[in-house]
Amino acid sequence: MSKTIFSKIIAGEIPADIVHEDDLVVAFRDISPQAPVHILIVPREEIPGVDFLEERHREVIGHMLLTAKKLAHREELDEGYRLVINSGEKGGQTVDHLHLHLLGGRSMQWPPG
Repeated sequence: MSKTIFSKIIAGEIPADIVHEDDLVVAFRDISPQAPVHILIVPREEIPGVDFLEERHREVIGHMLLTAKKLAHREELDEGYRLVINSGEKGGQTVDHLHLHLLGGRSMQWPPG
């Protein structure tokens, strides 16, 4: 199985605008932003998507959400932001590596699309 683009970013093989990294996750700015702030929070472990989560992933999933909160405050998104995880092709997932989108800096519409 070949590495995903996100695994290559995590490994430093592809450049990215990294805004946070620790032992569990790496966060970087999306190259095709859908909002003024669009950050992807990606687990270091290559988990293909939500349907591949197991009980052992509890810590990393919780850490992804707490990292999103921290980054939202750092980016001054105090008036609100959106967190999105796409699952599967019809759900809009384009990279088979679990990731959380942090979107903010503008009003979000509902339904999202």
